[in-house]
Amino acid sequence: MKTVTLGRTGIVSGKNAFGALPIQRVDTQTAIRLLRKAYDAGITFFDTARAYSDSEEKLGLALSDVRDKIILATKTGATDVETFWKHLEQSLTLLRTDHIDIYQFHNPAFCPKPGDGTGLYEAMLEAKAQGKIRFIGLTNHRLNVAEEAVRSGLYDTLQFPFCYLATEKDIALVELCREHNLGFICMKGLSGGLITNSAAAYAWQDQFDNTLPIWGVQREHELDEFLSYMNDPPSMDDPQIRAVIEKDRQELIGNFCRACGYCMPCPAGIVINQCARMSQLIRRSPSANWLTPQSQAMMLNIENCLHCDQCKSKCPYGLDTPTLLQQNLEDYKNILAGKVAL
Repeated sequence: MKTVTLGRTGIVSGKNAFGALPIQRVDTQTAIRLLRKAYDAGITFFDTARAYSDSEEKLGLALSDVRDKIILATKTGATDVETFWKHLEQSLTLLRTDHIDIYQFHNPAFCPKPGDGTGLYEAMLEAKAQGKIRFIGLTNHRLNVAEEAVRSGLYDTLQFPFCYLATEKDIALVELCREHNLGFICMKGLSGGLITNSAAAYAWQDQFDNTLPIWGVQREHELDEFLSYMNDPPSMDDPQIRAVIEKDRQELIGNFCRACGYCMPCPAGIVINQCARMSQLIRRSPSANWLTPQSQAMMLNIENCLHCDQCKSKCPYGLDTPTLLQQNLEDYKNILAGKVAL
C-alpha cells in the first residue's frame, strides 16, 4: 500500500483517508460499521469537523478503543477565542480522546496569525502547549488564503479542494506545500459528486506523492471501491482512465459550482449548492433522482430569488451564482418539457 508523509508533521498515512462528513447522513450503527470496516482494512486517517453535526460523535463511538492506532483531524469554525475553546472541548469529548492530531481552522475568510486581533492563532498555540492538539492546520476554498497560510510558516497542514478538475494554480499550490514541507490534505476529490469514476479519481491523485486524499464515504459500496485500490491501484497508464478524465475535464472544468455550501443559507430558501449545478448532476447520476416532485419544487424555488447577491459575494470561487441558478433553472425546465434529451 502506497503511503504519504504529511510534511513536517511526520504523520504517515496510506493513500486512502476517510472523510467523515457524509456519515452524518446515515444512522449511528451504519456509520460505526463503515468506520470499523475502514479501520480493519487499513485506513488510519479520519477527518471530520465540529460543523458536521454528529460525525465526531460517531467517530468516537466507533474508534475510541483504537485511538492510539489512528490519526484524528477535526476543525473549528470559531471566529472568537471563547468559541474556539468551546469547540475544542466539544470535539475532545465527542471523539472520546484527550488530544486531536491535527486541529484545523475551518475555511476562514482570512489567514489567522499571531497579533491579528482575533486571538485565534494564540489559542491554537495554547491548546498545543496544553497537549490537546499536536499540529495546526487550515482548510480553505480560497487560493489566496491558502497560499498565504503556506508561506506564513505558521501551519503544519493545508486542506484544499484537489481533483482532476484542478487548475494549474491548484497544482502549483501542491508544489508550494512541498517546498515548505507542509502536509497537503485533498478534499473534494470527487468534486462534490460530479466525478463519478472513483478509479479515475484515485489514479489521478496517485500521481502526487505529497498529497493525502480524504474520500467522503456514506455507502458501503463506495468504501469497498476505495479499499480495493489500496493493493490494486488504478493507473494513469490505463487509456480508459485517461479518456474518462479528459472527457470530464472538457465537460466540467471552469464555471461550475463545487457544492462547498459557503453561499448558504439563502434568505429565499434556495438550495443553492444543489440547484446551481443541477445541469451537471442530472446528467451524471440517475436522472430520476432529480426529477421527483421534491426536486422540482426545489428547482422552481429559484424563481423566488431576491436578487440580493449574497451568494455571489460569499462564493470563494468568484462565481456569478445568480446567473448560474437561472441557467440551471432554464435547463431544468427544458428537460421537464422534453425539449432537451438526457
